[in-house]
Amino acid sequence: MLGTLKSTIEYHADVVIIGFGAAGGCAAITAHDAGVETILLEKQPQAKHYSNSRMSGGGFHSPSTDGDFEAIKAYAKAMFSGENLPHKLEGEQPEFSDDLAHAWATYAPQNEAFMRGLDPQFKTFSSAGAAFADFPGADRAGYACLRSTYIGEEYEAGQIGSTKDAAKSQKEAGEAFHACLLTGVLSRKIPIHYDTAAQMLHVNDEGAVTAVEAMQNGQRIIYRARRAVIITSGGYEYNTRMRKAFLDGPGKEGWAFYGSPANTGDGIRMALKIGAALCKVGSVAGRVICAIPERRLGLKIGLNTSSVGKPNEIVVDNLGQRYAAERRITKDPSRYIFYKEALQFDTVTLTYPRIPSWMIFDSTLFNAGALVSSAAAAYNDIDWDKGNLNALRNGWILQGATIAELAAKIRAHPDNRQRMDAGALVQQIETWNRYCTAGHDPDFNAEPNTMGAVNNPPYFAIPLYPGGPNTKGGLRSNARREVLDWDDQPIARLYTAGEISSVFQFVYQGGGNLAECIVFGRIAGANAAAEAPLNAAHVQQAAQGVGSAIR
Repeated sequence: MLGTLKSTIEYHADVVIIGFGAAGGCAAITAHDAGVETILLEKQPQAKHYSNSRMSGGGFHSPSTDGDFEAIKAYAKAMFSGENLPHKLEGEQPEFSDDLAHAWATYAPQNEAFMRGLDPQFKTFSSAGAAFADFPGADRAGYACLRSTYIGEEYEAGQIGSTKDAAKSQKEAGEAFHACLLTGVLSRKIPIHYDTAAQMLHVNDEGAVTAVEAMQNGQRIIYRARRAVIITSGGYEYNTRMRKAFLDGPGKEGWAFYGSPANTGDGIRMALKIGAALCKVGSVAGRVICAIPERRLGLKIGLNTSSVGKPNEIVVDNLGQRYAAERRITKDPSRYIFYKEALQFDTVTLTYPRIPSWMIFDSTLFNAGALVSSAAAAYNDIDWDKGNLNALRNGWILQGATIAELAAKIRAHPDNRQRMDAGALVQQIETWNRYCTAGHDPDFNAEPNTMGAVNNPPYFAIPLYPGGPNTKGGLRSNARREVLDWDDQPIARLYTAGEISSVFQFVYQGGGNLAECIVFGRIAGANAAAEAPLNAAHVQQAAQGVGSAIR
C-alpha cells in the first residue's frame, strides 16, 4: 500500500541543475560566479555520492595554451564528428560540429587553470598527447591529457588504488578530481540537495522549462527556476529498458558497466516527455570487461579489467579463436571504441560469437596481482582481493589443470551456450605460444612487450562483455548546450552537458568525458545564467557581464 505523500514544498533559484557530477559541478560554479542563485540536485545520498566523475581515472584534456587554435579545433572536430576526415562517410553532427569544435578550442586549454582555480592544492601531471596522431591538427595542437592528484605523484591508469576514504591530501585520480570540484562548490556555498531524485520537468504555456519536480524521502518538492534548468544527470547504464532500446546486441545480458548505478537515464526520460530529441543514443565509451554474476538493479556488475593486454593471456571468442591484438582492448584510443568489435553478429548462425569473449591466462598472470581495477571493485562493493583468490572461490574465475579442461569449464558456463571448441582453444594457445617464442604475432601484430606465453598451469578464464564506464549518447543539443526538439529548435530554458549529451559522437580519447564536462558544463552554466528572469521582480538580478558563451 502506498504511503501518503507529504505536503509539497518549494524552492526557488535562478538556475536549477539536475545531477552533481563533473558537468553539474562546473555548471553550478559558473552560474554562481555569474552572480545568479544556483541549486544542485543529486539523487544519491551524501554518504554514498559516487558519480561517474568520482569513479573515473581522473584524466581530462587540457591542450597547451600555446597550441594552435585552428589545430585544436580541427582535432576536436575530427573526434566529435569526423567531418574533416577524407575517408568519413558522413558527419555525425554537421549542423553543430564547427561551433562545438570552436567552443572546444576556446575553452579546453583553460581546463587545467579552471580546476586549479577551484583549489590551489589540486595537482596534475601530463599523461598523453593526441591519441589520434593522424587526425588534422594533431601535430600542432599542443594536445595534452592530464591526470588528477593531490599526492603529486604519477600513477598508471587502470592500476590506481581507490582513495575514496582517504584524506583529501592523499586522493588521486577521480577522487582527486571530485574533491577539487567539491571544494569549489562548497567554498561558494552553493546548496547541494542530496538524496533528491528529479522526476519531471515543468513547462509554461510558451513551452519554456520553469521548474523541476523531485522526490526526497517521500516528500514532493518543486524547484522553480527563474532562468533555466540544466540536465547533467549522466547516462543510462543501469536502465534495463533503455539498454534494450538503445544498445546494439543483447541490451540486458550482453553488456556490463562499472560506473555509478545512479545512472538510470532519468534526464533522458524527463526531457523526452517534453519533446526533446535524441542523438547517437547507442554510443558508449567501452571495450570488453569482466562481469560478475552478482546483480545490481537486475544487471551484471562490470569491473575494469586492466590485466587484458598484458603478457601471459589472450582473448578469444566463444569458439576459442582470437580476433584482435589484446592490447587494443585496453590501449587508448582503441579501448573506448573496441566494444564495436565485440558486437559482431554472425548472420549464418544468428549469434554473437564474441558475447561474451574469454580472457584465457595462466598462473604467471594470476599470481601477478589483482586482475581488475581495485578502485572499480571498491566502488561496487566487490571483494576482489589482490591475489584473486576470493574471485576464484566465488566462481568469477574459471580454473582448469589443462587448457582442454578449462575449455570444458567454459563450455559449461551458461553464457557460452556450449559453443567452446576445446580443440580450437588448445590449438590457439599452442599457436600463441609459438608466436611468443618468435617474438612476432603475424595474425594481429600484437606489441612484442605484451606477448608472453600461456604455459604455466593451472589455467584460468574470465568472461568479458561489451561495456565500460558509461554510455555517451542521449539528448540532442547544440554548441550553446541548449536541448533541442526533433526540428532542432531549442527547448526554451533547458540546457545540458556531460555524458547525457556527449559531444564525442564519432570517436573518443581517454579523458574526454571529464574534459567535456568542464568545457560544456561551463558553457551551459554561463548561458543558463544569462537568461532573463521569468519573474519581473527579479529583473534587477540579471547576470551582469555574462553573455552567450558561444559566438
